[in-house]
Amino acid sequence: MSIEKHDAAGYWRANVRIIMICLIIWALCSYGFGILLRPILAGIQVGGSDLGFWFAQQGSIITFIAIIFFYSWRMNKLDEEFGVHEE
Repeated sequence: MSIEKHDAAGYWRANVRIIMICLIIWALCSYGFGILLRPILAGIQVGGSDLGFWFAQQGSIITFIAIIFFYSWRMNKLDEEFGVHEE
């Protein structure tokens, strides 16, 4: 099935909204927690180091992997809503 013209714009808006949300979460976890908020998170210990260091090293990578799975799941739902899913 193909998307009609009026549905194509809605599909693209929804797709861009999902991408923007994912990028904001990733930036918050990697840049925000790992760099900007590191002095605040320095007092919280995780695995022998402070939480800011953990986010800079492992947390941002784990968050990125979780975002990949979330994006895949959400796009499958969006494809079904707009009738462009794979059969």
